[in-house]
Amino acid sequence: MKDPRLEELARNLVTYSVRVQPGENVLIHAIGHTPELVEALVREIYRAKGNPFVQLIDPRIKRELAMQCTEEQLMLMAESETALMRKMDAYIGIRAADNINELADVPADRMSMFSRLYERPVLNVRVPETKWVVLRYPNPSMAQLANMSTDAFEQFYFRVCNLDYSKMNEAMDSLVELMNRTDRVRIVGPGTDLSFSIKDIPAVKCAGLRNIPDGEVYTAPVRDSVQGVITHNAPTPYNGFTFEQVCLHFEQGRIVKATANDTERLNAILDTDEGARYIGEFAIGVNPYIQNPMKDILFDEKIDGSFHFTPGQCYKEAYNGNQSSVHWDMVSIQRPEWGGGEIWFDDVLIRKDGRFVLPELTCLNPENLGS
Repeated sequence: MKDPRLEELARNLVTYSVRVQPGENVLIHAIGHTPELVEALVREIYRAKGNPFVQLIDPRIKRELAMQCTEEQLMLMAESETALMRKMDAYIGIRAADNINELADVPADRMSMFSRLYERPVLNVRVPETKWVVLRYPNPSMAQLANMSTDAFEQFYFRVCNLDYSKMNEAMDSLVELMNRTDRVRIVGPGTDLSFSIKDIPAVKCAGLRNIPDGEVYTAPVRDSVQGVITHNAPTPYNGFTFEQVCLHFEQGRIVKATANDTERLNAILDTDEGARYIGEFAIGVNPYIQNPMKDILFDEKIDGSFHFTPGQCYKEAYNGNQSSVHWDMVSIQRPEWGGGEIWFDDVLIRKDGRFVLPELTCLNPENLGS
């Protein structure tokens, strides 16, 4: 029997997130075991009179490739993948790895090369040249990360992913307008006193068109404007390793000191290239149903009452000039049970302890976004 929640999700992805039109080519790229969703997506794409293409990838195979790959091999892989991507009008990426740490034992230099020569070139075509959306798929591994039973997590997953994103989209307009006229931002909290400018860098709302689940408004700091210190209280996975209590010190936009539960590994990533020590994104999370981190950035960066600050590559839509093969969303949660905190725009308090306090922004508080 077909799960109606799954059919609804597939329909939302095809008709709302990537808006498939007749004759368009759509690449379904699935990492892990997701046959039910892939089948539902194929049906929906055909229903929209599009042309589905499917790639199925096993994360263990990716690990084996990364372990002994060569530069020549990766460049050829990137050439092949980018050629395919340029023929696609839309992209739906499904991530369902059974083990979040599958890549943990790949040497850092190998992983960096894999990202720089293969993944980043493909991403640089996919993001600007296709209508794309990326999502996770529920499995026991994700349930473990969320500290839930498999059944409870599945119910949570479909509640979050089938949220009314059109309602969220409309509610975000006021925050976008405010950010677009803001110059100075200050963020304070336990271990954090950070200031930077976002002047003349566009704010972009994310309400179900690029990520599922979704729920953030992002921009980028003026590259050299970031000053102060930030301590992230949410765990932050990267390349198969979970970092805890990442603390970053900034001078003139650059990370000059970085510590965590593995400081050496952290700094090795930040030394990937020059841009990895500068910030490419600042975003505010507002999804009412995502309350706690589960070591999966597609969920964690949208946590209610959170923000994230991203070393590495900026987005074209909120361009601050920073270029890097790294894009690492690091999350801080400011609700009271996580230590609280404040966000100020041009010396005006806009959010305190995870709740918006300006009247025009209260529509983004969780009781106003949930069903």
